[in-house]
Amino acid sequence: QVQLIQSGGGLVQAGGPLRLSCVSSARTFMGWFRQPPGKEREFVAAISWNSVGIYYADSVKGRFTISRDNAKNTVYLNMNSLKPEDTAVYYCAAQFLGRNYDNALEYLYWGQGTQVTVSS
Repeated sequence: QVQLIQSGGGLVQAGGPLRLSCVSSARTFMGWFRQPPGKEREFVAAISWNSVGIYYADSVKGRFTISRDNAKNTVYLNMNSLKPEDTAVYYCAAQFLGRNYDNALEYLYWGQGTQVTVSS
């Protein structure tokens, strides 16, 4: 069983930055997903346990950065140049194999979710 505890998020103006954190009880392959209002959950970014593999959705590439500090068992999502369309509930998720990193069904464990709202 892997426990994930998220922090961060909130309300920010368009163009501003925000950082999400996710503390994990195990060192696994990690992903960030988001669910905009009225839409399905979508992939945002993922990172392997040793940070060698890093992946982004096209919609956030160049604006978001995923990283991890294994000494703190924490994964971060640094979000810059935020847009109103980034408004969503953001979830961190964990899987052991690092397979199909953009498919939510591959992730066994999920954080509680945190709201990010970007105002125009």
